[in-house]
Amino acid sequence: MNYRVVFSPEAIQDLNDLHAYILSEAGPWRAREYVSKLYDYCLSFETFPQRGTRRDDLSPGLRIVGYHRRATIAFRIDGEEVTILRLFHRGRDVALSAEAADG
Repeated sequence: MNYRVVFSPEAIQDLNDLHAYILSEAGPWRAREYVSKLYDYCLSFETFPQRGTRRDDLSPGLRIVGYHRRATIAFRIDGEEVTILRLFHRGRDVALSAEAADG
């Protein structure tokens, strides 16, 4: 079974912000390469989304998975759809951000 992967507006903004940050720190090639690979990794949830750690303590149905020990992906599975909620890069507080997204 294949799932449909969608990105929330906040996740899209997170990707844009991450691109801008890496662009200023490491240049256009590195920014494009990293964000593209992170995006592709998210799309891979279409074949196996039941990964990562469930974080019902933060929000019902929330799952968290790491990406190369530098990013954290927050997502939900609803039927045949996987929604990428947020993409956190390095030390961002996932708990506070998840609570703000629900509130």
